[in-house]
Formats: sequence, C-alpha cells, structure tokens
Amino acid sequence: MDDLERELRDLSAWLETPDPPDVAARVRARLAAPAPRPRRWRYLLAAALTAAAVAVLPPGRAALADAAAGLLRFAGITIATTPDPALPTGAASALPSQRPATVVEAQRRVRFPIRTPTRLGPPEQVLVADPDGAGFCRVATLLYRGGTLRVDAFDGRLDLAFHKEASAPGATWVRVNGDFAVWIGAPHAVSYVDREGTVRRETARLAASTLIWQEAGVSYRLEGDLTRPEAIEIARSLG
Repeated sequence: MDDLERELRDLSAWLETPDPPDVAARVRARLAAPAPRPRRWRYLLAAALTAAAVAVLPPGRAALADAAAGLLRFAGITIATTPDPALPTGAASALPSQRPATVVEAQRRVRFPIRTPTRLGPPEQVLVADPDGAGFCRVATLLYRGGTLRVDAFDGRLDLAFHKEASAPGATWVRVNGDFAVWIGAPHAVSYVDREGTVRRETARLAASTLIWQEAGVSYRLEGDLTRPEAIEIARSLG
C-alpha cells in the first residue's frame, strides 16, 4: 500500500458512508440472472460520486485524518478535537532558540520566503526559532498589535511544527484564495512539535482564534482576536 492509498483510507473515516453492502449475495444473484445490457448512466454516476468525494478533501494530499483519535493533520499542524481539553495557564516558554531579528536577517535565516500581509503592513517585531545544524531556522514569526496578533510561517513540506487542541465545535474547513484552509474560532491550546516529533508541553499556551493555510509549500497560522472574514482577508493579502 503506497502513501496515497494509506492517506485516502484514513481520510475516508471522516466521511459519512453507508454500511457496506452484501457484495457476495449480489454477485451470486447477478450470475444467476441474464446478463443485462451495459448502462452508461451507471458509469457516469460512479464517476460523479467519486468526484464529489474527492471535492471535499484538500488538494495536494495536504490533509491526513484519524477519525478514531479525533485527529486532523493539515499543512504541518496537527489538530486534536476534544470535548473538554485542559487549557494551559500562565506564560509558555519560547520556541527553541527563539530570538528577534529584522525582516532582512530573518529571510537569510530561513529556507522559505517570508511574506507579509499587506492588510497588516510591516511587522512590529520578527522572531526566528529552532535552527538546524546549518543555522537555518524552522519557524519565522511576525508580530503585530503589541504581540496580540501573530503570523507563524514554516516549511509545510517538513515534519509537524505545531499541535492544537480544540474543543467543540472544533476546526472547520474554509477557503483562502481558492484553496482549503482550517479555521478554529475559539481559544484553544497550542504547543510546539520539535524536530523529533515530540509535542513540547512546556511551550503550551492558550491561543486565540486561528486560521491555518498553505501557499507554495509554506504553511501559515494567523492568530489573534479576529473574525473569520477578517482572518481570511488578511491571509488573502499575503504579499
């Protein structure tokens, strides 16, 4: 089983499907009956149903769902929907080796382009964090409005970088520039996932409403006191 087949099998658990039919009984009945003439509409219907199922899934194999665990992986972020998650209190520790930088310096320290939303203008502060052995950082953060509004950017093609725990109704699918995105419209716990895939609970903090999307292989999470339309407009203005 290749990666695509495995991901499709996992994603199918998030779709409502009827109980499987008794295929063996149907096959036996069909063998006993006269062979009918082929009906083109059946093939068209099957194609339409397949297209409809694919249409509800994010393109580019960007999502991976585990219905049993209540877990969704999208754009390098895991989202665990829980009935009543334990919300963190107090100040969280910074991301590994986090430090301030100018926009120009930050661009030299990451392997992906740093883009700023034109709706927000130049950031008040820029942070880079978690460098590798060559000194290239994994995350760049743009801060606005005294740090209450932030844009985290990281290479979404790499391993997970953030873990979120959202209470009901949890995350919902939205669109940004025609592509799928995830909106979490309530406070929720967010933690950093290190390069080994371990959730670093010491970084856990209470996050505000968050929009998660991906463009050109770079993942973004916009967090702040925003409505969903406001967040989408900011995401669309990414320059």
